[in-house]
Amino acid sequence: MDTVTIKDIARALNLSTSTVSRALRGSYEINPETKRLVMEYAERLNYRPNPIALSLKGSASRAIGIIVPQIANYFFSQAINGIEAIAYNRGYHVIIFQTHESYDREVLNIQQAVSRRVDGLLISLSSETSDVTHLKELQAQGMPIVLFDRVSADLEATQVVADNFKGAFDATEHLIQAGRRRIAHLTIPPWLSITQERLAGYRAALEKHGIPYDENLVRYGTFGPDEVGPMVDELMALTPRPDAFFTASDRLAAGCLAALQQRKVAIPDDIALIGFTNMNVAELLSPPMSTVVQPAQQIGHVAAERLIDLIERKHRALPIDTVRIPTELIIRESTGPVASKAE
Repeated sequence: MDTVTIKDIARALNLSTSTVSRALRGSYEINPETKRLVMEYAERLNYRPNPIALSLKGSASRAIGIIVPQIANYFFSQAINGIEAIAYNRGYHVIIFQTHESYDREVLNIQQAVSRRVDGLLISLSSETSDVTHLKELQAQGMPIVLFDRVSADLEATQVVADNFKGAFDATEHLIQAGRRRIAHLTIPPWLSITQERLAGYRAALEKHGIPYDENLVRYGTFGPDEVGPMVDELMALTPRPDAFFTASDRLAAGCLAALQQRKVAIPDDIALIGFTNMNVAELLSPPMSTVVQPAQQIGHVAAERLIDLIERKHRALPIDTVRIPTELIIRESTGPVASKAE
């Protein structure tokens, strides 16, 4: 099949090539109906921009760098899918780096991305990153940066995140409404933005329902491979022990489920369990696990759009802000009501 060009689309729709080109780039100069016609026709013919040809028109590489903690993490793999879909349609290719939760690797990844002449960076911070001076310095040199998921208030950049506060509030309130009162919270390093927002949502739900916040019910993980079991043991040794667990990540949710089952704890009769995750096997677990779903692909879409708009310096590019994408609470068997006690 011959490669479809902008000229082919222009000829078929009786438009100028410049109009088609601007419509494909999402230019504000083109009215929405024309954009829609061009995009639908381009998709129907499987048109794809040629990044190499585009890069020859100027000094831009038509590449964006994506830096994430771990590609194998289901959330990040789905976010990358969303980023790639937008980048591909707008004539960019992506270069993906992973930090493995290391600050030092994050710095090296950024240096690698710059050496490959990327036009901009999409970054989700490592669990070790509390100082973002390296990003401020890069930004001062003119590199467009958009943060997503794990972000920092210390960097003046657009940030695209899930509504972590609302998601955690909804999860905790659901447990309370199911009759739970001793709700443990397993979370990740305290300096991460997502940790702080989810902890705040958890505390707000407790406060709304008149349940005192007990810091003894909160445990912070470090992404270690065998840390969940000891945290569960510590919590189960409390008097009274928890009657529910709300975890702030998919890794913690899966580890908590396994630890409770190994200790012969019945879920949800003895303890309810809910995660904050995009884990694609949650409904296949035994019991199927309730969860707060992060809109990973949508976060990727929005982050990529905002970065490319920033790269192309559009006159009407949106100002720096924080974009919060709604989460969704999915209720399954792991958070059933408290079992009734026989007299």
